[in-house]
Parts: sequence; C-alpha cells; structure tokens
Amino acid sequence: MQPEVADVLSKAGSRLENYGLNSWQLRTLYAIKKCRTAELGGHIDACDSCGNLNISYNSCRNRHCPKCQGNKREDWIQARSTELLPVPYFHVVFTLPDSINSLAIHQPKMVYDTLFEATWETLQSFGKAKEMQMGMIAVLHTWGQQLSLHPHLHCIVPGGGVNKEAQWKNNRTDGKFLFPVKALSKVFRAKYCAKLKAKSPIQYEQIRQDLWKKSWVVFAKKPFGSPKSVVEYLGRYTHKIAISNHRIKSIDQQNVTFDYKDYRLAGVKKQMTLTHQEFIRRFALHILPKGFVKIRYYGFLSSTWKRQKLKLLQEKLQVKVLEKSEKKPFLPKCPCCKTGNLHRIAVFDQRGPPAWYLGGGQNLNPCQN
Repeated sequence: MQPEVADVLSKAGSRLENYGLNSWQLRTLYAIKKCRTAELGGHIDACDSCGNLNISYNSCRNRHCPKCQGNKREDWIQARSTELLPVPYFHVVFTLPDSINSLAIHQPKMVYDTLFEATWETLQSFGKAKEMQMGMIAVLHTWGQQLSLHPHLHCIVPGGGVNKEAQWKNNRTDGKFLFPVKALSKVFRAKYCAKLKAKSPIQYEQIRQDLWKKSWVVFAKKPFGSPKSVVEYLGRYTHKIAISNHRIKSIDQQNVTFDYKDYRLAGVKKQMTLTHQEFIRRFALHILPKGFVKIRYYGFLSSTWKRQKLKLLQEKLQVKVLEKSEKKPFLPKCPCCKTGNLHRIAVFDQRGPPAWYLGGGQNLNPCQN
C-alpha cells in the first residue's frame, strides 16, 4: 500500500501533543489522521450492475489533507472555464525572501495578507501607468520541495486590462511580454516593506537590512498556448498541499523518506529522510490560519466585477459565453465489476456498519468477476 501522511501521524500517536504545535495545527492533523477511517463513519453503496455491496469511510474534507482535494480542483476548473477571455495569459510568481520566515511562523496571517496586498498593488501600478484596470487570480503556496517554509504567490495575469470605456486593451500588440520582471521585483519589495513597516514596525526594523540586501524574486513565464490551458494549468496549483502522498516512499518506526526535486540542479529527483517529529513539524508549517483565504481574485477578475460586467466584456470580444453546467451527482464505479455505478443505500457513524451488513449481507450478491 502507498504510504501516507496519515500513517506518519498514526505512528506519532499521542506524541503529537508534545511537538510544540498550536491547537489549530493539532486539530488539522487529527482530522487528516482520521480521514477515511471508521472514526468518521461511512456509508454502504450498492452496484447497479452486479449488485455487489461496497463499504466506504467518510473523508475529513480538510483543505490540508492529501486525500480530499480532487473534486474541489475539478469544480474550481469548471467554474473558471466560464470566465475566460481570448487574450494572452501569464503565470507570474512573487516570492518572499527567507529572512521573513521567522515572522511568518509567528504571524502567518499578517505576512501572507501583506503578500497578497503588495503583489496586487504592484501589478495595479503597472496597469495604471498604461491607463487600464488589470486582473489577477492569486494562489498562496508556503512550501518548498523539502517542506521548508517558502511563501510565494502563483498568479494568473491576463496580458492587458480594461480601459475607462470598459474596452479591452492589450498590454502589448504581440502578446509575448507582460512587464519587466526586474522592475516588478523592485516595486514589489518596496510596497511589501512599506506595508510591513506600517503593520509591524518593531519586527520590520529587526530584519530591515536583510530584506533590502538581496533582490526579491519575481518570475514570469511565457504566455499560455490557449485561454483554456490557463485554467487547467493553474488547477494544478489551486488545491495543492505541502506534500502529496505519492511522494512518500517509506515510513518506518523512526523516519519518513520522500521524493523531492532539486531545482538548483535543474529539477533532479532526490530523496530526503526525516524523523517523524521533523516531518510533522515541517508539514505543520503549511497549515494556514483558520478561515484564511488562499485563492483570491482582483481587478476585473474579482467577483463583484464579474457579476456586473464580465459577460458584456466577453460579448465585446466575441466570446461564446459558456453557462455553468449543472453539477451531476458523482457516482463512483464499482470496484468489483468495473462497469456498474455505486449508489448509496445506508450510512453509519463511528460505531460502524449496521448489523445486517456485518451479519453477512454484503455477500448476498457476490461479484463473479
């Protein structure tokens, strides 16, 4: 069986309480540990083809859980697909320097909120210089490949904006360039530092020299091949978590071994081994504060603007406006016959399946495959 984050948490057991984690982090880890186990209850499904009965345990639905993101990602992609414009889109990444990591551990909401604010104000200032309202979708990631703290924003930015007459205006006629990344990084650093100084002056002074010593990193990728590929690409990022289960290679009584890519060596795949405690400590660094919004929309991609003006803009650009399709109920395939669909016929709590199932009812229609 594939080793999982939940297996590491299970091996840690009650020692989790001694790892110096706060109550919200512990609550999240316990939810991941219980995901799709009898502790959360479950349901019994019947196949509409072979009649086989199948038992499934409920998921925790926590946004940090490696097993609970698939359906959310697909729903997000479908929703964004109705909002596309026939214009160039760019993937831009804004990264905070590691000198701010200590502050991010103790005041994550302030540090990450400021990252969103400074990023949008940076792009907005470049757009205003060309007399257009920009748009942006931004997704927060806080991790590096080794589970270290590495806060950065993945942003999808259309290559243009809306002018005062609500007409679309391309940033450049060839659509191959957004803004100079060196200029973006200088403005981004200045705006972030100014905000940090205003919000947390004492902490700012403690790290001020380090913040200004190096250039900050802003990375812009070439435009996507098509608007649709934009959403599918960003869909990889929207519901990612610090580490997926498939990267975990082994777990023993003391250690966890997992794959990572070394981007200093062109993405060469390597392996790292950590103790249970260190793995959990690093994983917990990326548990966001309660209620924190990690995907945000700005400018003409904000919810208010879209409700009032998006369809009109799409019509001006001769876009065939796609209506959101009605969400169909998800019916999993039968693991026995592989052709029929499973339909829920009973639910149960943490006490376990009903007596009729435990008494052998699950074998009334045994699958012959």
